[in-house]
Order: sequence, then structure tokens, then C-alpha cells
Amino acid sequence: MPPRPRRLLSVASECAPLLKTGGLADVVGALPSALAEQGWRSRVLMPAYPGILERVGSTKVVWEDPDLFGGPAVVRAGRHGGVELLLLDAPHLFDRPGGPYNVDGHDHLDNHVRFAALSWAGARIAIEGTADRWRPDVVHAHDWQAGLVPSYLHYAQADVPTVMTIHNIAFQGIFGPDQLDLLRLPTWDFHHEALEYHGLVSTLKAGMVHATKVTSVSPTYAQELTTPEFGFGLEGVAAARRDGGDLIGIVNGIDTTVWDPAADRAVVHYSVDDPAAKDRNRRELLAEFGLAEPAGPLAVVVTRLTHQKGVDLLLEALPGFVEAGGAVIVLGSGDPGYEYALNDLGARYSQSIGVRIGYDEPLSHRMYGGGDLVLVPSRFEPCGLTQLYGMRYGAIPVVASTGGLRDTVVDASPENLAADVATGFAFADIDAGGLAWALSRARELYADPPAWQRLRHRAMSTPVDWGPSAERYAALFAEIMR
Repeated sequence: MPPRPRRLLSVASECAPLLKTGGLADVVGALPSALAEQGWRSRVLMPAYPGILERVGSTKVVWEDPDLFGGPAVVRAGRHGGVELLLLDAPHLFDRPGGPYNVDGHDHLDNHVRFAALSWAGARIAIEGTADRWRPDVVHAHDWQAGLVPSYLHYAQADVPTVMTIHNIAFQGIFGPDQLDLLRLPTWDFHHEALEYHGLVSTLKAGMVHATKVTSVSPTYAQELTTPEFGFGLEGVAAARRDGGDLIGIVNGIDTTVWDPAADRAVVHYSVDDPAAKDRNRRELLAEFGLAEPAGPLAVVVTRLTHQKGVDLLLEALPGFVEAGGAVIVLGSGDPGYEYALNDLGARYSQSIGVRIGYDEPLSHRMYGGGDLVLVPSRFEPCGLTQLYGMRYGAIPVVASTGGLRDTVVDASPENLAADVATGFAFADIDAGGLAWALSRARELYADPPAWQRLRHRAMSTPVDWGPSAERYAALFAEIMR
């Protein structure tokens, strides 16, 4: 008989296509199928937010707790979108209006309790197994919402190896030490080498301290985490794990079955070897937003509207770009001030700038399909998936040279263009001037159609799937099992 597949429990607060607020969900949803090719069978544990159980359909109860931080809870096993799911059905924690983390723009006041419950359930399943006799060999915890899984396993002295992945260290799950007893955490370990974080508790720090290994979502970001500029107060913890050989950067991939211009139902199909229909997608996208045909490239922006994402740099640089012949379409939501400013910019340049406030997955696919450029001017970016979607669809990325953007985009310097390795435009000075300079280079190359077509072909030919990264994760999981 062949050996049974190794078992991985992935604990996360969201998973595409079931629920998505950002790139975390895409990673959690895509990695299981890639790991299956490496001999790993994954289950994803996430909360049963309102409407989730109805979307999944048939489930069976495989774990229960009569008092999970204030109320009864069960875990239901099901399947959706090719992903095996364990859904934490705890109505007292998750059956409420709003998004998974907030309502009307304000965080749920008990988020620390809600996601401690998710972590507790993950740890107990790792120790006890489920009613259908499934117990993981390794637990993979994602971001602060699952940060207490390694801690609960550590305090239970459970022999279950864990990997803690940091998708964005800016979000840390902070609460007061007066909550330690409530969350079943030992007050005796409230000190700077364990749970204490500047007088408070950080679930992300707890995970970083107690996990067997810590990963970040790109090699450059792993290095950046050890610096005050990017570590957000946890640079010392990151440096200690790095020095011990326990902090590793593994770049994200994307699900190339979902993101495939040759099969995507949201676009007119085209491919790297037959890109002609991309022009039709471009025309249809311009028409959808009522924009005039520009003399230069059409740039698209799909992002959260926050300071981190460099939206203020866009507001400063885009007028010059469109006045020089470009056009821009923006999709996103976030800071109300940025939403207002972008709408105002769109009204001032109504023939050249289109703005859609909100989240629209099919529209994002149409934008990559029709865009010539995708703009990612982030001040910091752990990995970023936007640039990978852009490369896959021939929307050339214009990126700040930071984090995973640096690791995944090869700048269109004269040398890189001559060697046919360039995949986009990068700028090291992360300010409006740096972005404007990169946009001017993109306009110049766009004016040379043969050179532009070569750049687009190279970008679309570059592997962006999960294959190599899944191999690295599988090797890491196998290592810590030993």
C-alpha cells in the first residue's frame, strides 16, 4: 500500500473563494491544491461567518466544545471550491453583522476573544483529532488571527510542529494583560521573552515566539522584518528567529486555474502566444468606464485605499500621467479621505480617469485583462499578488522596490530588456517622484510597440504559480516533522 498523505491543518480567518478581504484568502485557498501535488492533504479551519454554511452546503460535525469562550461551538467538515474545510460554528462569536473583523468601519471589540477561540479550536483538533479520525501532522497558522495556535500547543506540551506565517506584520492582534485568564493563557509567562509586548499582549508575537518555524511571504520581507522600519516593534523577535535559522521567506504564488486569461469567463480569451484579444478587452474596459481612447497606456489600480498602498503617491503622480497621454482605472475602498480624493480626481479628468469604490472580483479580472499597466506603489508589501495577476494577464506591473515586489518583478532597465528578463518597472525612491519616473519610462517603452510586445511576452511567460513555493513549504513541513 502507498503511504497515506501527510496531513496539514491550516488555520486562518478567511479563505478564497468562500470569503476574501485581501491576499491572505487567496493564499489560504490556493495552497492546498499545490501541496496536494507534494503529498500533503490539507484542511482549512476558519470561522463560520454568516452565510458561510449555506454556501458550503452539506457538512458534518467533527468536533465540539460546550463552552468555547462564552458559548457552545462545533466544527463542521465540508468542501467548497475544491478546498476541504473545517468551519468553526460559534454563533456567539461569529454570527453578527459587518465584515469578519469590523462593522461600520469599527473593529469588533471582542476580536481578541473571537480569534483566540479559532486558535483554541485549531490547537485542540491538533491534539485530539476530529470525530472522523483526522489529526494533522503539522499545523500552519496564518497571521495574528491564528497566532495563539502555537502558544496553546506550547502550553499544552503537545508534540505537534507548527509554522507561523506572517502575511503582514502591521496587524498584530493586541489586547490587554487583563484578558489573559479569559483566553486561557498563563499570566506567569507575561514577560518580554514570551507574551508581553510593550505592556500589552500580541497574538502575532506569541505565534512568532512559540512556533517551530516562522515564515514570511517573500525573502526580502523576511529580511525587512528584522529592521525598525518594517518590523513594527517586533523586529527583535524576527531577528532572534532569523539568527536561529527559524525565519524563512517563501514567496507567494497564485492559482493559475482561477487566474488564466485563456479560460477566464470575465474576459475575452487570449494567451501569451495569441494576445490579440487583449486589445478588445482594453477597448471594452475603456467603454465600461466611459473613457476616451488614450494615446498612451491604460493603467489599472486594484487595491485597498490606504497609506501603506501608496494611494497618496497615486493622487500626486496620476495627473501628470494622464496629461501626457495615459489613462487610469481605479478599483478599491478604504480610507474615506482617499475615496473622496480619487472620486474628485476622476471628476476632474472624466475622459481619462475612472474610479469605482468598492470590491468587485469580476471587475478586477476585466481590469487585468484590459490594462496595459498595473500600479503597485506600496510603501511596504510583504509579497503582493496584484503584480503576479498583472504579469499573468499582460498588465505590466509598475512597483515600488520593496518586499515581495522586489522579489517578483524584474525592472525594465536597458540591460534587462536586452537580456529579455524584464517583467515590469520598479522604483527605489518610494515617493511621488519615483512613481512618476517609472510611469514615464513605461510610457516611453509603450510608444515602441515591438519592445512593448517583447516585455509583455516575457511577463506573461514568467511562472507565477504555486509549484516552486509549495515544494519549499512541503520540504519545511517534512523537516519539522523530523
